Amino acid sequence: MNAPAAVVLYEQREAVALLTLNRPEVLNSFNQALRLQLAASLTRAATESSVAAVVLTAAGRAFSAGADLKAMDPRQVSGEEVRRQLEEEYGAGLQAIMEMGKPVIAAIEGVVAGIGCAYMLASDLVVMAEDAYFTLPFHNIGLIPDGGITWLLERQLGARRAFELAVDCERVPAARCQELGLANKVVPKGGAAEAAMQWATRLAARAPLAILHTKKLLRQAAAASYAQALRDEAAAQMQCANSQDFREGVAAFLEKRAPRFSGR
Repeated sequence: MNAPAAVVLYEQREAVALLTLNRPEVLNSFNQALRLQLAASLTRAATESSVAAVVLTAAGRAFSAGADLKAMDPRQVSGEEVRRQLEEEYGAGLQAIMEMGKPVIAAIEGVVAGIGCAYMLASDLVVMAEDAYFTLPFHNIGLIPDGGITWLLERQLGARRAFELAVDCERVPAARCQELGLANKVVPKGGAAEAAMQWATRLAARAPLAILHTKKLLRQAAAASYAQALRDEAAAQMQCANSQDFREGVAAFLEKRAPRFSGR
């Protein structure tokens, strides 16, 4: 029996896992195979001890055109099935990005639309090609932004601007995404993946424990009071200060050399 085609390519380059959506013939639109393979690949990267950073990109001329509507004919797919897909299949991959203690960088070429935007917004850092654009066309087909997009957009933009993007269904070019804070860097067309890999390689050389705690603290900051944030930072800093990496970092600073962090 033949194995299913790989619609997500997984490659490890030193300490960086490169995950590539691989349905270019349909602009990497999401069917069940893509949802499940991406969730599995993200979980693999999260749990692989030799991986320190992750780059999420796509083959072809688009990051993702969103859900594959041909695979979810409303005459055949029930609302209950859509709910299950969002919570169990999309949710597994998106939560893996949010919860892994490693930086995830999304590298965006071409269009990122619909549910594809959820993966971009969930990522810790975003690099977009200069001709790329972001769009939420859900309202054009009578649906709402999903995959946690409403939560992510509100946190990143505030309710008023998030509502505008959600209901207007407009194309937001890369330069505007950078102005809004949805993207960190804009690079020449065709260069997003390479720029993201270079960035991920630099981050992979940082102290893993410090990266883990910084990501966790920033993810929970909006829901915490200032006093709670102080306590959470103190608890995390205690663990970092007790680590071998802290001792190595100080020794490297004093000896004027690059540190060699071990994650311990």
